[in-house]
Amino acid sequence: MTHSSIHIGYHGCDRETGERVLAGDTELHISTNDYDWLGDGIYFWENDPERALNWARTVWKHGRRSRARVAEPFVIGAVIQMGNCLDLMQAESIRVVREAHERLKSIYAEAGTVMPQNRLVAGELALRHLDCAVVQFLHRHRMETGLPDFDTVRAAFPEGTPLYETAGFLERTHIQICVRHPASVLGYFRVKRRR
Repeated sequence: MTHSSIHIGYHGCDRETGERVLAGDTELHISTNDYDWLGDGIYFWENDPERALNWARTVWKHGRRSRARVAEPFVIGAVIQMGNCLDLMQAESIRVVREAHERLKSIYAEAGTVMPQNRLVAGELALRHLDCAVVQFLHRHRMETGLPDFDTVRAAFPEGTPLYETAGFLERTHIQICVRHPASVLGYFRVKRRR
């Protein structure tokens, strides 16, 4: 589960926020929404500045999917030291998350309460309350049992409509990185405008 590697991520935001981060005047804030599928952290699109910018444009146009307001869509790049990474494209990480789900399910059953549920929005899994609860539980459980903390979480996000009939490729599939500890971001950079 440990990555000693460095990844490049892109974060869509408001231009004012992005410029302040680039100038070193502020840091990006950790998102703590109960539907953030990879748990609390700063979210980045891996290797895809266009997707990050499109997300900022969606927030600007519709004013949704984010608590942060976007007056002018902008994207910044980040150099991320993955550190101890819960990488959900690796068998060991998948096993760890499956086990966390089983433990959490038992706790809810013993308490006689209903577990959080993921919800479809416009036909897609957009509000990932259950996924967030499982990942957050996993982080707490590791802390309580003295296991090493995860610095980052990385996962593929299948999203959108098939590219063609019976396709296994979806139009908006991407990889997200959730940075749990801001120190994992080694630095930010300005993204060149594409023509």
